[in-house]
Amino acid sequence: MTTTTLAALVPLLPFLGAVAGLALGRTAPGFVRPLAILPTLTAAVLAVIVAVRQGGGRAIDAATQLTPTGSVPIDLALHLDGFAVLTAVLVGLVATCVQLYSTAYLRDDARYPSYAALVSLFTSAMLLVVYSGDLMVLLVGWEIMGICSYFLVGHYWETPEARAASLKAFLVTKLGDVPFLIGLFALAADTGSFRITEILAAVAHGGLDHPTLIALLLLAGVAGKSAQFPLHTWLPDAMAGPTPVSALIHAATMVAAGIYFVARLLPVFAASDAALTVLAVMAAVTMIGSGLAALAQDDIKRVLAYSTIGQLGYMSGALAVGDRGAAVFHLLSHGAFKAVLFLAAGVVIHAAGTNSLAAMSRMGGLARRVPDAYWTMTVALLALAAIPPFAGFFSKEAVLVAAEHTALGERTVAPAAAGWTVLLAGLLAAVLTAAYATRLWLLAFRGRGAELPDHGGQPLAMTSVLWVLAAPTIAFGLAAGLLGDWFDGHALTPSLTTAVLSTGVGLVGGLVTYGAWRHTTALAARTPIGAVAAHPGAEPALVEAEAMTSHTAAYGTIADAADPADPGRLILGPLHRHAVTGFHLDALYTALFVRPVQQAARLVRFLDRTVIDTYVNGSGAVTRLLGTAVRRAQTGNVQTYLSVLLAGSLVLVIAAVVFANVNAGS
Repeated sequence: MTTTTLAALVPLLPFLGAVAGLALGRTAPGFVRPLAILPTLTAAVLAVIVAVRQGGGRAIDAATQLTPTGSVPIDLALHLDGFAVLTAVLVGLVATCVQLYSTAYLRDDARYPSYAALVSLFTSAMLLVVYSGDLMVLLVGWEIMGICSYFLVGHYWETPEARAASLKAFLVTKLGDVPFLIGLFALAADTGSFRITEILAAVAHGGLDHPTLIALLLLAGVAGKSAQFPLHTWLPDAMAGPTPVSALIHAATMVAAGIYFVARLLPVFAASDAALTVLAVMAAVTMIGSGLAALAQDDIKRVLAYSTIGQLGYMSGALAVGDRGAAVFHLLSHGAFKAVLFLAAGVVIHAAGTNSLAAMSRMGGLARRVPDAYWTMTVALLALAAIPPFAGFFSKEAVLVAAEHTALGERTVAPAAAGWTVLLAGLLAAVLTAAYATRLWLLAFRGRGAELPDHGGQPLAMTSVLWVLAAPTIAFGLAAGLLGDWFDGHALTPSLTTAVLSTGVGLVGGLVTYGAWRHTTALAARTPIGAVAAHPGAEPALVEAEAMTSHTAAYGTIADAADPADPGRLILGPLHRHAVTGFHLDALYTALFVRPVQQAARLVRFLDRTVIDTYVNGSGAVTRLLGTAVRRAQTGNVQTYLSVLLAGSLVLVIAAVVFANVNAGS
């Protein structure tokens, strides 16, 4: 088969698996798991073959007109360059591991057939975004991911946290999608095409009439989809969904889609210095704010969620300084180690019976109970903290090197101010990243207290995929030197200055956190924390749902725990109460948008029920009164009818005579 045929099968196979899984979920449940795993696994294998055939060389394009529109045509197009084929491999690998993991994680879940089908559809939609060469077709995958996230985040719909999180994720991302759609149409109007290759050619020849407006409209959609400030607030709450869904969203789909979109269309954004500056500021605020928030969270998954927001900020920063190679490099390495972190967190939650780091810090022996999760999570946290030689070190260094070159004027794609903004924010975020990664590891695996009961080993389907994903977490950075052709042909090697700076500040962040932990750990024995309500011997998904409910019941919120032994509380000081709430952005949005909309809805309801309904009901009442009067005249007595007829006739005759005399007299 040709490379384009294989590429067309990559998104098609998970889609067919989703359709078949939904169709056979009730009638033949034995086929559900094979239909969830095999199409996705096959798609991953085909994606590897496509990547090998493409080889980082010239992009492969194929297209056929989908439908005539009368103006700008819409094509069913493939665009296979180095970025696309490597990203598709990541999506296929993570999705396959998530499907395997889910067979054990939701082994007794009655809704597993629909869950597995939605994961396959989610995967298909992301692969469509990755391979698509036409923006309208890309938009189809973009929106399908949005609706899939709504259903998957709300999988535990019995819990209020999941219901609220799914609705919030849908509404916030749709808020960004409205200007995004306007931007797509404006871009097509300026360039005369939805084809990515034709758009880029038009931009290269100065074909954009409104570059700043278009870029800013598109950035709104990217901010929503990739959880960047100020539309990032949905992502931490989305942790109310199953852990494998969190891994899929954070590592390989949805949030990666926005970054990938900007990388694909970077010349459009580079046509406006103002847009790149806005992107740089957005990335800087996102990196620093999310790092502070992660340091204050008690829910282990919310720590990782804010971590994702911050790492996406690094990717946005790389794009803001005009280096899409560094951005996609970090996207790929982050996808590997973040999938490990979330899937390992699921194992930890199952074993501990809680998602609370405060509760875990009072448990002994957790590391011995889950050795696979312990070692793979340790490796992934080192990669997250950008400690060499793990993948995160090389990819984060590529971002900082790109920012350094722009700041010093060695690259002129973006303004120097954007370079300095990204570089300084990236170094500060490196301190925070190392700090919250160290805090998570210490609280989860170095707890002191009663020995954790042994509930047996974790399912092989859950632990084996951790090692599969740990391999690229360890080796991908070392192999990046061999993949230069896939990244626009330029090297992604670290520079001595940024490597020493970022590693040094990261070590400082880790050591400060360790010192704070040593200072506060004695308090843990004196302060009981009682958020463990789930039984670790139950199904992992049930344990997670109960852990969320018990956390909120014990502490009043999913984000915080009043734990004086928390080193994050000591490090942040008075800033902690603001950081734990995400700096009150939800409260601000509630005051600025939610409450005014609710008040407007109440006003509309009042006008509808009190004013409009009064007129409608009044007209009905008048008609009813007239009908009553006429009905009373209908007595059924013939003599009465004749008398009325004669009286009426007499009145008409008299009126006619009077009228005639009046006319004659005049």
